[in-house]
Amino acid sequence: MQIKIGIIGTETIVSKTLAVLKSFPTFLPISVVVEHEREVPNVATRLSEEVEVLLLSGPQAHRKVKEMLPASIPVHYLPLTGAGLYKAIFKAMQAGKLESGISIDTLTRNIITRTLQDLGLEDTKLIVYDGPAHAGSDKLVAFHAANVTEGACSIAFTGNGDVAELLDIKGIPNEWLLPSEQDIIVTLERALLSTESRRSKESQIVVGMIKVDDFGKLVMQRHNEHEVQKLKLDIHRMVLGYVESLDGYSMSASGDEFLFCTTRGIFERETGGYKTIPLAKEANKSFGISLSVGIGFGLTANEAGTNARIALRKSREAGGNTGFIVREDATVIGPLEMSDPVQSVLAPTEPALIRQAEDAGMTSAYLSRLLANMAKSGKYEYKVHDLAATLGISVRSAHRLVLQWTDNGLVEVSGVEKVPKGRPRQLFRFAFLKDKSL
Repeated sequence: MQIKIGIIGTETIVSKTLAVLKSFPTFLPISVVVEHEREVPNVATRLSEEVEVLLLSGPQAHRKVKEMLPASIPVHYLPLTGAGLYKAIFKAMQAGKLESGISIDTLTRNIITRTLQDLGLEDTKLIVYDGPAHAGSDKLVAFHAANVTEGACSIAFTGNGDVAELLDIKGIPNEWLLPSEQDIIVTLERALLSTESRRSKESQIVVGMIKVDDFGKLVMQRHNEHEVQKLKLDIHRMVLGYVESLDGYSMSASGDEFLFCTTRGIFERETGGYKTIPLAKEANKSFGISLSVGIGFGLTANEAGTNARIALRKSREAGGNTGFIVREDATVIGPLEMSDPVQSVLAPTEPALIRQAEDAGMTSAYLSRLLANMAKSGKYEYKVHDLAATLGISVRSAHRLVLQWTDNGLVEVSGVEKVPKGRPRQLFRFAFLKDKSL
């Protein structure tokens, strides 16, 4: 379930924020573009009934909105830091507008001085607005206009969009300070953590199931029962160490299968946002073994455990040495390649894609591997040998599957590759993968 976030600001601010928001799939943005920042409070009041958190363009609008709205809804604004100032100063310097100095508002003198020093412009004349922190647009416009027209400086820097617009009307050279991409990311992270839905998810139950691949073969390679038991203990100790890093609880379901419980917030942080499972690398490095991992999210322990079992089954179907996550809404994340994790999401919002594949006889495991390879390499055309390597199956099985998928209209023959010796090799196009990447 996505968290609705209201984004209010000028077109420049909103479009820049929405671009960054693409990396926050948990958020469902509801954006409103305003002509002037003074319109923000009224829009925020109306939007607060639809969203769980609000994100505004600047501190002035934030102060006014906080005075109007109840404390129950989190309200955040995009701050200005030295990062936003760098770009504005560089642009003004290229235009040759720093000769007589600058006048600036919103930022503190320390931030401005440090930025000028980093750029080697410490000798630039600096006039900083030292009036009230939440001064109105008219006062800021008067401050900048006076300094520029009287020759005290040659350009104004402002963090207020309304002020920048009014200075343009007056013909006063100016640069509008905008938040950097990193500023937006940090603010979105804070907004996410402040929501009730997020706090609820932080403590949500996560159940994980880990199975050692080809454990029978490993046992056969041991010379005696003592070595077998030692291997089991070593693997169990390794799993215990990993679960300890998750502040979780673990138990051994059998000699080659383990189960653990933790919370979603901790699991997300330790896996870098569901991107990597360090345990798999350690298992391979220490014992030369690979793991199949299934992770389940749920509102109850039973639901999380059921989803973990489904995820583990998908990992086993994919050939092992991989991991899947099944979330509470049945969304599947995976496969998570243990050496170079790649994430692709088969979401319920794309039922047509999943149904198309299933109708043609393609399992979700194979679909996920193809999507992951598409995301990583942009590849949507395969020779049978390449397809077999991607899916982790034999060439004979790949031949059988690709003919089945072709008969069902999922795949088409796109060409033939001639080889010096032997029969020409057909090239098969998975056109639906290309459509998915657009």
